[in-house]
Amino acid sequence: MAATSQYAELARQLSAIGAVKRGLSRVLPPDCPGGSAAVLTLLERHGEMRMSRLAELLAVDMSVTSRHVAHAAERGWIERAPDLADRRSRILRLTPAGRELLDELARRTTETFARALSDWTDDEVGQLNTMLARLRENFGDRRPGRYAPGTTAAPEAASEVAPAPESEAAPRETPARRQS
Repeated sequence: MAATSQYAELARQLSAIGAVKRGLSRVLPPDCPGGSAAVLTLLERHGEMRMSRLAELLAVDMSVTSRHVAHAAERGWIERAPDLADRRSRILRLTPAGRELLDELARRTTETFARALSDWTDDEVGQLNTMLARLRENFGDRRPGRYAPGTTAAPEAASEVAPAPESEAAPRETPARRQS
């Protein structure tokens, strides 16, 4: 069991993770704020859905969700189609332009991690991914799939700012990266 001082240090390190999130938000295009990127990411991950479900996944008020959705829809990244089961509701889904933007965001995010972690071995990056997934799981985040322990996917906190599809989740090899 870790000493109390190690838990205190862990709390300090996690509270400072905002610096990483700010660094990742800098790779977003000017017309794609973090809220819009999160909407696109969730639609990619979970498929089409109603706005109420999206608000639940974003853990924000419907008015905030509505603003994010309107922004993404105005730019053609998502579409709002009538819900055949409930004509009062709309189903949100990604458009091809939204998928293209997600691919671009994944490329930018991957390049940012590759630059920032260029002095890390592949094994060290894998260990970080595994430990972050385990930490999330211990706090009740039991989502299956690409962020399971042992994967090389980007940590969830990063993916909320700039998504990384499974095919591009691991940092690409660069000449500066050391092999494990």
